[in-house]
Amino acid sequence: MPDSLHVVLIDASLGDTHVQRNFKRELEADLTIVRVSQGESLPRLPTNGNAIPSLPFDAVVISGSQSSVYDDRPWIARLATWTRRVLNAGLPVLGVCWGHQLLAQMMGGTVEDRGAYELGYVEVEHVASDALLAGLSNPFVAFATHSDEVTSVPDEVSVLARNEAGIQALRKGHAYGVQFHPEYDMRTARDMIQRKELPMHELKAALDTVTEEQVRAAQSTKQILNNFLRTAAMLRAKRDEA
Repeated sequence: MPDSLHVVLIDASLGDTHVQRNFKRELEADLTIVRVSQGESLPRLPTNGNAIPSLPFDAVVISGSQSSVYDDRPWIARLATWTRRVLNAGLPVLGVCWGHQLLAQMMGGTVEDRGAYELGYVEVEHVASDALLAGLSNPFVAFATHSDEVTSVPDEVSVLARNEAGIQALRKGHAYGVQFHPEYDMRTARDMIQRKELPMHELKAALDTVTEEQVRAAQSTKQILNNFLRTAAMLRAKRDEA
């Protein structure tokens, strides 16, 4: 991976979270972090059409959040507009959990309240072949924490992975979304479960999935981040050659 690969990390989380600690550890790239939910400014984009030949970054990662993508919040609308311009320029974007749902909604998909959490370590199955999932077993173990889900996407969006909780990975062009969290470690998994306001039996069931074996199995999902950065590096090389 080129040392100079530059990624904008959009931290959409609310309050004190593990987002920055986890992505700083797992993304092998130079990061510009924007806490958009707290009003921080998104990187300026050229105004001359959709072409962005000289942006000082190579890719965008959008984190999870405790909000819903269909909430009427100015920062969500601002982020969607900015992200659409980045996508139109052909730069790669990876949405994680909430970011996955935001991309799906921008692509014309539907995001709805599940009425319950998918919480803890779960199994996910590939339903299509894609370089994003290269190196992962089928099924694979991943950590999930969400009460909204992507329930449908247009035909031009490729669904890459599913489980009983819905669409778990998707792609359109160079935009990718994963519902689960490849960046999580055991500390984050336990903390995010314990923060939920749920009945004790539901919390215990989720905490019971946080075993060394499950955490170790889910380490393979970190390959998704490497696969995404590899795609970003290849696209940058093509732009440089043009």
